[in-house]
Amino acid sequence: MAISEVREYAHLTEADVEALGKELDEIRRDIEESLGERDARYLYRTIAAQRLLDVTSRLVIFGSRGPLTTMLGTVGLAVAKSIENMELGHNICHGQWNWMNDPEVHSNSWEWDMAGLSAQWKYSHNYRHHVYTNVLGMDEDIGFGIMRVTRDDKWEPQHLLQPIRNLLLAATFEWGIALHDLYSEQDRAADESGKQAEKKMFLRKIGRQLGKDYVLFPALSGRRWLRTLGANAVANLMRNVWAYVVIFCGHFPDGAEKFTLTDLDDETRADWYLRQMLGTANFDAGKAMAFMSGNLCYQIEHHLFPDLPSVRYAEIAVRVRALCDKYDLPYTTGSLAKQYFLTLRTIHKLALPDSMLIATCDDAPETASERKFRTSAPTLQHPAGPTAGRRGLRTAIAERKRFRR
Repeated sequence: MAISEVREYAHLTEADVEALGKELDEIRRDIEESLGERDARYLYRTIAAQRLLDVTSRLVIFGSRGPLTTMLGTVGLAVAKSIENMELGHNICHGQWNWMNDPEVHSNSWEWDMAGLSAQWKYSHNYRHHVYTNVLGMDEDIGFGIMRVTRDDKWEPQHLLQPIRNLLLAATFEWGIALHDLYSEQDRAADESGKQAEKKMFLRKIGRQLGKDYVLFPALSGRRWLRTLGANAVANLMRNVWAYVVIFCGHFPDGAEKFTLTDLDDETRADWYLRQMLGTANFDAGKAMAFMSGNLCYQIEHHLFPDLPSVRYAEIAVRVRALCDKYDLPYTTGSLAKQYFLTLRTIHKLALPDSMLIATCDDAPETASERKFRTSAPTLQHPAGPTAGRRGLRTAIAERKRFRR
C-alpha cells in the first residue's frame, strides 16, 4: 500500500538523505539572500496588470455589440480571475511575499477573489496539506474527501460515481475547495461556538462573492444584465476548470506517491524534503503557461519551498533536477496532457473494485510502497564513496521493470 519507509523506498542511506537535505537548504539560502527589488517589481506589475485586465474585460462585456466581443471579454475575465487566484492569491497566502513587509501583499491580510476564505484555506492547505503532503490520515487533499486516488482507501459502491464526481468537482472547484476548507477549520474548532463562528465568516464571504458577480455587475449593466450575468458565470467556470486541472496534475499522476503515518516517526527535515519530492509531480510549461498556472507547473519546487516567490521556481527547478540526477531520484514531469491523462486513468480505474484491478496494491502506478522491492526484484547495493555510481530509486524502478519483463 502506501510508503512506510521513505528512505528504503528511495534506495538512499541516511547519509544520502541528510546530504540531499543540506543541498536543498543551500538552495533556499541562495534564493532568500538574492530576493530584492526585481522580485518586488514583478509582484506589483502582476497585480497592476491583473486588475487592468479585470476592469478592461468587464468593460468589453458591458459594451459588446455581438457574441464575439462578449466571448473576448469573458475569456479575458477568466484569465484575470485565474491570475488573481493562482499567481497572486495562492502564492501571497503562502507567505511568499511576507519578506517585503507590505501589508497589502502579506499573507495575513490578502483576501482572494473566490468563494472560500483565505484564512480557512491557509489551515487546510498550508498546514495540513503542505506539512503532511500525501500522508494518509493527515493530508485531507488526498482525493479531497470525495475521490479515491489510492488503493489505501477501501473501495465502496459509491466510488462507481467517481467519474461523474470528477466532472462536477472540475466545474465547481472553488466551491469544493471552500467547503473542504470550512470543514477542516471547523474540525479544529474548540467548541460548537467556534464552529458556528467559522460558518458565519464563510457565509459572509459567499455573500460578497455572489453579490459581486451575480448581483452588482449585472445590475450595473442595466438592460444587458443577463449578458453580464452569463459572462461572469462562464468566466468562473473557466477559472474553476483550469485551477482543477493544474492542481490535479500536480498531485495525482503516476509517481506522486502516498505515505503512512509511520513514515513520520523521527522524520528529519531532510526526510521531509525527500517526501515532498516523491509525493508531487510537475508538468512541462513555457513561460506563459507557467505564469497562468501560478508557476504550479513546478509543483515539486513549490512543495520543497512553498514560501519562496513562485517567480523563482524556474531557476530552482534547474538545481532540483540536477540533485535528482545526482541522487538517482525520479523527477516526475511530463506534458500537461500526459499528466492529466494519467490522473484521469487513476480516477476512473479506482472507481472499480480492487478485484477488477490487475496490479498489486504495492506495485501499481497510483499506489506503490517499498514492499514491491522486497520480494523478487534485485537488491541494490550502495557503492563505496559519497556519490560515485550512486544507485537510487530511479535505477531501482528501471531494474524492476526489466526484471518483470
